Amino acid sequence: MIQRIQTLWLTLAGLAALLTLKFAFYFGNKLDPKQGKIATDFTGVNNFILLILIVAVAVTCIIAIFLFKDRKLQLRLAMAALLISIINLVIYYNEIKKFDEGSLALTSVFSFIIPILIIMAIRGIYKDQKLIKSADRLR
Repeated sequence: MIQRIQTLWLTLAGLAALLTLKFAFYFGNKLDPKQGKIATDFTGVNNFILLILIVAVAVTCIIAIFLFKDRKLQLRLAMAALLISIINLVIYYNEIKKFDEGSLALTSVFSFIIPILIIMAIRGIYKDQKLIKSADRLR
């Protein structure tokens, strides 16, 4: 389990997902009818749907690590985590449209790296599955 490369990728994806809850994705000014422009930062905690989806990505990645004996289910869970992380990016994009002005934070890299790490884990799971199938043919 530990020596498989997809364990590393899934662990890093889960940690990156949890880090997006702590660190800002976007810094900018929002218009408030009462107070005018308010400087604020946007994290995964600011939106309830994002909070749920980010925690779902992290939990799915961690659960997928321990399913190393059932590669088909592990692959499906990794695909689901990939889909959810892409949905997260779309929601982030829609939420930053609400800002009057601002820019992406440096820590937004965590959000963009999650799908890449999950894709690398999917490739590792697929290679393991292919290796097992070829070993079964040789028996």
